[in-house]
Amino acid sequence: MYIIGGTIKTMAGGDILDGCIRIENGKIAEIGKRDEVDFHPVSGERVIEIRKGIIMPGIIEAHCHMGISEEKKGMEGDDCNETVDPMTPQLRAIDAINTMDAAFDDAVRAGITSAMIGPGSSNVVGGQFVFLKTKGRRVDDLVVKAPAAMKVAFGENPKVNYSGQGKSPSTRMAIAAMLREELTQAFSYEEKKRKALQNGEDFQEDFAMECWLPVVRREIPLKAHVHRVDDIFTAVRIAREFRLKMTLDHCSEGHLIAEELAKEGFPAIVGPDLASRSKIEVQNMAFKTVGVLNKAGLMTAVTTDHPVSLIQSLPLCAGLAVKAGLDMEEGYKAITIHPAVICGVGHRVGSLEAGKDADIAVFDGNPMEVFTNTLYTIIDGQVVYDRAAQT
Repeated sequence: MYIIGGTIKTMAGGDILDGCIRIENGKIAEIGKRDEVDFHPVSGERVIEIRKGIIMPGIIEAHCHMGISEEKKGMEGDDCNETVDPMTPQLRAIDAINTMDAAFDDAVRAGITSAMIGPGSSNVVGGQFVFLKTKGRRVDDLVVKAPAAMKVAFGENPKVNYSGQGKSPSTRMAIAAMLREELTQAFSYEEKKRKALQNGEDFQEDFAMECWLPVVRREIPLKAHVHRVDDIFTAVRIAREFRLKMTLDHCSEGHLIAEELAKEGFPAIVGPDLASRSKIEVQNMAFKTVGVLNKAGLMTAVTTDHPVSLIQSLPLCAGLAVKAGLDMEEGYKAITIHPAVICGVGHRVGSLEAGKDADIAVFDGNPMEVFTNTLYTIIDGQVVYDRAAQT
């Protein structure tokens, strides 16, 4: 398949005007100016010609609960939080995602080709996130990375859930202490297992502790639910104590401490700024946060936190961040290459480069503008949405 014409935003360098992308076996085989690419379509091979429009990497949602918190299904479709134990590292998002959730179709129609999906924030440790593509029936076939992160939560959500049950945590101190205790046990478990295997000794595996090993070994990050300044700094403090990788998810008051966070270097996934200020810890939530953090030198991505904000609003949320001060080019990056890198899948998605997955979105204008239409969504080299075929 070939895509020719338009403006190709590679997210790996400058734009290409009137370019060409050659796709083979689900990957980008070549990309460049039209006269630089080997353009010899065989009989029956599809050629998509864009006379005017934007051709860019498929949009990426870096934090959501699509398929776990299903729309219009109430309790029966809500598998986001196991609210009986504050420590549930053994939970895996992949076991609860219903790809028949309408949100997947909405994502594809919006040019969103992949998403980071996982448990909610009611528990101190919520479980494992998975990064997957957005089109298909069997979730196992959509996985790009699993596990992709371990969810931890600070602040109001664990407090509200467990103080109401008459048990810890009911304070921020307890949340931090319980997480430290869990991490200490995880590191101890990893050391005992490593020594036993080195010595050829039997070792009784603990299923919940096994789930911590990718975190302890710095293969995946903690995915920290943080809104308020104090919670952000507590998360940073703990990550530094245990020398862990971490992403700062939501980071609603990040703009108040941008310089400090830039020194720490943990990337931020900001949002859902399109939602209401429904609780105390999000009272300073604002679309300007992304731009302030980005200008301070922090890698930033935009999130809808679907279903808190609807998944299809993701490019518009980036546009509102641009309106509030984020550079336009950084707005494109905040929904493509930045979330790809932050989620640990930048070698496969997030930019248009030879060898990467052919996940491509084509728009008739800037996708961050409200009247822009998605013309095509392509995942793994297959057209999964064609606007012309819908009308």
